[in-house]
Amino acid sequence: MFDKLNSILGRFLPIMIPSSLLIGIFIGDSMQEVKFLIPWIFAVMTFSGSLGSNFKQLTMALHNPFPIILVMTILHVIMPGIAWGIGHLLFAGDFDTMTGLILSVVIPTGITSFIWVVMYKGNVPVALSIILLDTLLSPVIVPLSLSIFTVQQVEIDTYKLMTDLILMIVIPSVVAMCLNHMTKGRIQPILGPKLAVFTKLGIAAIVVINGGIVSHYFREMNGRIVFIAGTVVIIAITGYFLSWTTARAFKWNRDVAVSVAFTGGMRNISAGTVIASTYFPPKVVLPVVLGMLFQQVLASLCGKLIASYDKKQAKVSDSNYSEVVG
Repeated sequence: MFDKLNSILGRFLPIMIPSSLLIGIFIGDSMQEVKFLIPWIFAVMTFSGSLGSNFKQLTMALHNPFPIILVMTILHVIMPGIAWGIGHLLFAGDFDTMTGLILSVVIPTGITSFIWVVMYKGNVPVALSIILLDTLLSPVIVPLSLSIFTVQQVEIDTYKLMTDLILMIVIPSVVAMCLNHMTKGRIQPILGPKLAVFTKLGIAAIVVINGGIVSHYFREMNGRIVFIAGTVVIIAITGYFLSWTTARAFKWNRDVAVSVAFTGGMRNISAGTVIASTYFPPKVVLPVVLGMLFQQVLASLCGKLIASYDKKQAKVSDSNYSEVVG
């Protein structure tokens, strides 16, 4: 039953995500009252995704650090440079909007990228290594990147960032891997299908909550907001494209390429909105918030493209097999 329900939710996920976003915007600011649920939903989703992993896999991922180095380079060197160039090209003289665009890509990789990696059968240890390392280094990398690209100093709430990391990633991941080790892998087929359903519903719930939180930005929709939104989407798509194509160019295994695509394309937008609203004027917040609105939708589209790629590869393999047999 859970396998069937999980399959149905997987097929409708590309529809569920934008629908959840619209529902959240319609509900409005009242979603602020349930915002505290987001870290706990993340924690369960991370636990679910880590059930099939073990410490040996994590060690092996760290022994081959090149994919990790590649993603870190895309996240904190290439994409900030692209955002800086686009900002100066399209918003010359508008320092706040340019800063918002840059901030939206210098923040650490998104924790939810881990969930998408699991759903599309990516390399979980590689994804986990990237998320852990990037988030641990973010108190240094983010202020440094902002000082380089925006000529502005900013401090990060290191304690809160680390607390969120421990709660949402470290503890549930370690507990899940310990259970996997103690049960010799038997825990995954028992809990995995049930928690996979929760994972998909959890993503939808998070999108609804975030949609409600930022709904006030859309009460006075105008052409400028639409233009900024379009720019944010283009920058985000570029991140996915660069990550996937570079991984394929190096001829890495499909599972590693999937992990690189999602971790290189997604961002911890929640951290970005906190930084923007705490240290910058309101106009800086807008591009970051718009990134929050579109992030899960773009991740869903990326997943669909990966699934389409898998089908094409399967057809090529079948065709080659038929020629050999023939």
